[in-house]
Amino acid sequence: MGSLLLAVIYLVFISLGLPDSLLGSGWPTMQVFFGVPSSCAGYVSMTICFMTIVSALVSPGMIRRFHTKWIVIVSIALTVLGLLGFSVSARFWMLFLFAVPYGLGAGSIDAAVNHYVASHYPSSVMNFLHCFYGVGAVISPCIMAQALKAARWNEGYRWTAYIQMGILLVCVLSLPLWKRTETADGEESGDSAGIRETLRAPGVLPTLVAFFAYCSGENTCFLWTPSYFAGTRAGLSDQTIASFGSLIFGGLMLGRLISGFVSDRAGDKRLIRIGVAAELFGILLVVLPVGGYVLAAVGFVVIGTGMGPVYPAIQHMAPANFGKRYSAAVIGLQMASAYIGSTFMPMVFGLIQQAVGIGIMPLYLTVFAVMNLGMLELAYRRIGSRAARPLSKRKT
Repeated sequence: MGSLLLAVIYLVFISLGLPDSLLGSGWPTMQVFFGVPSSCAGYVSMTICFMTIVSALVSPGMIRRFHTKWIVIVSIALTVLGLLGFSVSARFWMLFLFAVPYGLGAGSIDAAVNHYVASHYPSSVMNFLHCFYGVGAVISPCIMAQALKAARWNEGYRWTAYIQMGILLVCVLSLPLWKRTETADGEESGDSAGIRETLRAPGVLPTLVAFFAYCSGENTCFLWTPSYFAGTRAGLSDQTIASFGSLIFGGLMLGRLISGFVSDRAGDKRLIRIGVAAELFGILLVVLPVGGYVLAAVGFVVIGTGMGPVYPAIQHMAPANFGKRYSAAVIGLQMASAYIGSTFMPMVFGLIQQAVGIGIMPLYLTVFAVMNLGMLELAYRRIGSRAARPLSKRKT
C-alpha cells in the first residue's frame, strides 16, 4: 500500500510539471497568433504565478483543515480547467481569464504535497518527487512541438489537458490509499504555527529570499529559453525552438534523479552548494563565443542539472530547520515567496530583453544564482546561532 501511494504521489508531481513549460514552448507562435509584443508572455506568466501565490498563502490553513488527497484532487481539476481554457482562447485577454484556475491549481498542490513528503519521507524521496516534476515539464514541450507540427498551439494545451484528466482519474481511484495517514496528519497540523509567528522564527526570512531568487532564475529559464535561441541563433524552425523548452526541464530531471541516489549521504546543504556551482558553470557554457547552438543547449541542460537539487533540498530541510510546528507554514511561505519570483522576475526580464536584447539572459541568471546561495548561507548561520543558544535565553 505504501509503495502504491508513493507511486501516486510521483504521478501527482508529473501532473504538476505538465502545464509549467507549455507557455514558454508555445509563446513564439502564440505571440504571432495574438499579435502582441514578445514581453506579453511575462504578463500571462505573472497572472498564473500571482494566483499560485494566493493558493500557496492559504495552503497552511488548508493543510490544517483538509487532508492532502482532497487538496490534490481539487487542484488537478483546476489545472484541467485552465488548460482547456487556454486551448479555446481566441483573444489574448482570454488567457488572463483562464490563468486564474491554471495558477490556483498549482500553489496548493505544491505546498501540500511538499509538506506531506517532507514530514513522512527521507530526502531521497523528495528529490525523486521533484524529478518526476521534471518528467512532466519535459513531456509538455514535446507535446507542444508535436502540436505545432501536426496542428496548432491550441492542441498542445488540449492534449495536455487530456493527460491531466487521466491523472485525475488515477488520483480519485487511489483515495483509499491515503487512509493510513489521515489521523497522523490531523494530529500534526492541529499544533501548526500561523504565518505571523513563523515569520519571526530565526532563518525564515533569508530562506524566503533565497527561494525567491531560485525561482526567479528557474522560471526565467522556463519562459525564455526558447526565445533566447530564437533571438541569438538564426535559421531555427518553430518546432526546433519549441523543443528547446525541454532543455532546462531535462536538466532539472537529471539533477534530481542523481540527487535522489546520493542525497541521504551527501546532505541537503552540500547538494545545494554543488548545485549552484554547476548552475554557474552551465551559464558559462551558454556565453562562450562558439558558433551554432549545441554548446548553448548543453549549457542550459547543465544549468537545469545544477538547479535540480536546490528546490527539493530547501523544502526537505524545513521540518529539520524549523520543527514540525512551523514546517507547514514555512513551506507555504516558501511557495509564496517562490511564486513572487516566478510572477514578477520573468516579466521584468521580458521588459529588459525588449530594451537591450535577449542576450542579457545569462547575466540575469547569474545574479539570482549568487543571491540564492548567499541568502541560504545566511539562513544556516541564523538557525545555527539559535540552536547554540541556551534554551533559557531563547525567545518563546
